Amino acid sequence: MRDPDVLLERALGVRELAATIFNYTVGSGIFALPAVAVARLGGAAPLAYFACAIVMGCVALCFAEAGSRVSHTGGPYAYVEVALGPLAGFVAGVLLTVTGLTAGAGVAVLFAQSLASLAAAGPRRTAITAALIVLVIGALALLNVRGVRRGARAVEIVTIAKLLPLAAFVAVGAFFVRRANLAWGAPPHLASVLGTAGVVIFAFSGIESALTPSGEVRAPARTVPRASFLALGAATLLYLAIQWVALGVLGGALAGTGATPLAAAAQVFAGEAGRAVLIGGATVSMLGYLSGNMLAVPRSVFALARDGFLPRTLAEVHARFRTPHVAVAIYAALLAALALSGTFEELAVLANLTAFVLYILCAIAVWRLRRLDVRSDGKPFVIPGGPLVPIATCVLNAGLIVETGSVRELIGLGVLCGGAVLLYGMRELRRARTSAP
Repeated sequence: MRDPDVLLERALGVRELAATIFNYTVGSGIFALPAVAVARLGGAAPLAYFACAIVMGCVALCFAEAGSRVSHTGGPYAYVEVALGPLAGFVAGVLLTVTGLTAGAGVAVLFAQSLASLAAAGPRRTAITAALIVLVIGALALLNVRGVRRGARAVEIVTIAKLLPLAAFVAVGAFFVRRANLAWGAPPHLASVLGTAGVVIFAFSGIESALTPSGEVRAPARTVPRASFLALGAATLLYLAIQWVALGVLGGALAGTGATPLAAAAQVFAGEAGRAVLIGGATVSMLGYLSGNMLAVPRSVFALARDGFLPRTLAEVHARFRTPHVAVAIYAALLAALALSGTFEELAVLANLTAFVLYILCAIAVWRLRRLDVRSDGKPFVIPGGPLVPIATCVLNAGLIVETGSVRELIGLGVLCGGAVLLYGMRELRRARTSAP
């Protein structure tokens, strides 16, 4: 049977892929996490962002090399499958899909609730929230079915729209920073910095899903490394600037601002209008995250079906639009159902940990891909320093799992991985029975 990947349109260049990664990374988290960082570390909160930058720098290097060597749709799933075999690849694919699905459902609910709160209260708010969930997910699914270019263009537009209020917050707020608010007390313990980084790093995650449509990337050996470094570098600088302004304006009071620290800081120097702009920016940011989620995660469903782990129908490509339309439609239905059920909260916590496991698997995959000299088109990007960066990636992410996961959450993660292995074994057993004479 013909590989469905060859039917996809390679329409994503450096600009489009970088916008997708940046949009996926700069989600709703940055609008709330500055308060968490200050509550845990006080004036030393920027240290958590530097720790995250080190971890994600290692992760980005691993993804850059793996993505330059493997150009199949599926991103991390494809990298791991080619390097470590179908079992490890299937586990990575399951983790990738669960991460995107649960995170997307959570953001969909937050987005709908924020809009519904402006329109009604009580029972009507619940009904409006449900309607908005269905409407926004349905609209984004339709947009992505009609072409990857349309989906990528929507991501670019929303990325610019959500960047503007954040850039304005930094540019204007910098004039109201008080040096006294940035002062440190006693240097924090390393464990406190790492524990805080384990929370703040959630604002940096997303590259694992953003690279899923790798089968639709032009010249991946060049595009993936450039887009990854450009997007994550820009996001890191933006995050540090936002934390610096928010802390400089409010100081320790930032810790008590709940889920709207940037809006509270903007209110100090721009009044109610500034507060409204930042709340609106958070809403646009959530919409941007959802648009990136709908562009990327259905491709992991497509990839699993392409490789025989899911029904082959899910790997169909639309004859006119050249998109995985069935995978997009099924994913949208699952996303809406999970968001409407309200049962996603505990899964969302698990989704945060699965990203760390994916990073470890991809770091191991890089070492193996290099040993096998796997390459798709053109000379692949090679991380300097031999095995040092992949090893550091494994160690750092393992440490973050230990620092951030409770016993219950770690057990849940183990059950998910064990369940994936069991499903793979059952599939292989069925195939063996079918092929037996």
